Amino acid sequence: MNLSFFDQFSSPSFLGIPLILISMTFPALLLPSLDNRWITNRLSTLQLWFINLVTKQLMMPLDKKGHKWALILTSLMIFLLLINLLGLLPYTFTPTTQLFMNLALAFPLWLATLLTGLR
Repeated sequence: MNLSFFDQFSSPSFLGIPLILISMTFPALLLPSLDNRWITNRLSTLQLWFINLVTKQLMMPLDKKGHKWALILTSLMIFLLLINLLGLLPYTFTPTTQLFMNLALAFPLWLATLLTGLR
């Protein structure tokens, strides 16, 4: 088996399916779904409590103008947390180890912050 130095950066696949697709869509199953019930189950109650806690902690040091970033920052933090927690399972692939995933998440937020600050 002859490998090059850069094979460690290639995206792994299983049966021809890139594992990045599976590892990026799996955390969506863990997020709460919209429900019109008056009484919710324990899992959805804990998920909503956790999302409210993260939102409060992120927005506490900001003034009212900074609260317009609440939705995107909270969703990004929860998405990163779930993807990285998925990487703790044995033999699973964490997409944030790839450079393109980090750039795809960081560059639009940096550009939006820069363009908003120029106004």
